[in-house]
Amino acid sequence: MKGALSLPFLRLYGLTLLYFSANAILNVIIPLKGESLGATNTTIGIVMGAYLFTTMLFRPWAGLLIQKYGPIPVLRTILAINGLALLIYTFTGLEGYFVARVLQGVCTAFFSMALQLGIIDALPDKDRSQGISMYSLCASIPSIIGPLLALGIWQSEETYIFTAAMITIALLTGVVGYSAKIDRSASPPVNDGQTKQGAAMLQSFGQLVKNPYLFRCSLLMLTASLVFGAVTTFIPLYAAQIQNGNAAIYLMLQAGTVVVARFVLRKKIPSDGKWHSAFIMTLMLLLVIAAQSVSFSITGGAVFFYAGAILMGAAQALLYPTLTTFLTFVLPQQSRNVLVGLFIAMADLGVSLGGVIMGPIADLTSYSFMYTVCAILSVAMLFFAYERRSASVETKPSSKRE
Repeated sequence: MKGALSLPFLRLYGLTLLYFSANAILNVIIPLKGESLGATNTTIGIVMGAYLFTTMLFRPWAGLLIQKYGPIPVLRTILAINGLALLIYTFTGLEGYFVARVLQGVCTAFFSMALQLGIIDALPDKDRSQGISMYSLCASIPSIIGPLLALGIWQSEETYIFTAAMITIALLTGVVGYSAKIDRSASPPVNDGQTKQGAAMLQSFGQLVKNPYLFRCSLLMLTASLVFGAVTTFIPLYAAQIQNGNAAIYLMLQAGTVVVARFVLRKKIPSDGKWHSAFIMTLMLLLVIAAQSVSFSITGGAVFFYAGAILMGAAQALLYPTLTTFLTFVLPQQSRNVLVGLFIAMADLGVSLGGVIMGPIADLTSYSFMYTVCAILSVAMLFFAYERRSASVETKPSSKRE
């Protein structure tokens, strides 16, 4: 196998799978733990949201440091910190979980940026979308069996099982991570102009508004991620209200759809630097129907509940790699890493807001109404996805690979 499926990249995908295994379990355990302790949806949302909110804050700096020092040295450092965070979960309560989520957020900022930027720099243009899609696929695979394992751990009421799981994941991730390698031969050398970006880091946030490509992709991803975050945070609690509803089955169906769609359709994801309006609008429409199906399931039952899971998974599988690949073509080469970091930060912020903002809405109304709000927000994004003429990398010479 060559390109995105060569042995070095398969090792990186395996590392990704291991790294996100812990979070697949924690995404179910933390809401259940919070509810058992009498915490409100707002509190649960804050604890869950702390993870990716922290990730969002650190992503731009992660992109800069990785560009300067390389992905492997950064990767090895944060894997040690991640191991510490997983250990904190084994002997603390909800307050300690918040601290651990923050530490995990820092680690994930550097981990995902190191692997994604390493993959982008090491692969030729034609394989770039496949590499990003495979990374995203492996980040999603743990969510297939993670919820089921989490429910088994929770129902067993044996704390040593949870402790053993966290320690095992931490050790395996460290061993595989320290043996990983990324060829940076395709990446441009770091010059004085690039290293000075640190002093102007705050100025780069202005590109979220000034750069039309970054603005559009970030807004779409922010809204979609808010819906994904609301699902991750509250489905373990909402499922109990659905007749024949099961949170583990829902999350496994959604994650399974993500995995299958990203693998089967990985070559269909546009990798030409053009804006494909019809394709992106279709993905946003899937998100609208998915969110409303989940909302209606309180009346319609488990059929709508699980149908929403499949549609949600399909939208999640394709939207992120599509937008990320497009940006790698149209963003200026000299600031691409930092700006891609900002885009991914918007995805993180959306997931965080899915818990922080939607938690109070669920407290004041209901889970069903909260998911209807998610559907309405997604409808608004259909207008932002539309473009009369295709934006193309060919019209932006500065975005071509050197």
